[in-house]
Amino acid sequence: QVQLAESGGGLVQAGGSLRLSCAASGRTFTTYAMGWFRQAPGKEREFVASISWSAGTTYYADSVKGRFTVSRDNAKNTAYLQMNSLKPEDTAVYYCGADPNLITIATMGNLRSWGQGTQVTVSS
Repeated sequence: QVQLAESGGGLVQAGGSLRLSCAASGRTFTTYAMGWFRQAPGKEREFVASISWSAGTTYYADSVKGRFTVSRDNAKNTAYLQMNSLKPEDTAVYYCGADPNLITIATMGNLRSWGQGTQVTVSS
């Protein structure tokens, strides 16, 4: 099992960019698919993006396609979420998650590991 820690959140104006990082501890990072999720106040947690262990397959929620890019650097045990053209409705706590099964992440199943979350606030 891996332990996850997100960073990179903050306050940004609409139209701006942020890059979130998810640092993983443990020697099995390269066997895990990674995902990003978010939870806005008063709403349920939702899927944002996911990436396979090899980075060969990615999935995105329709609401972020063309604006967000998920990537990973297995040598650094880190996954990233580049967020461009941010909108106020992107405001949420962003979480990363890990699971050996990419489908489990894409369908928000019972993931093996979760980070503690990082706040992203987009002002209008």
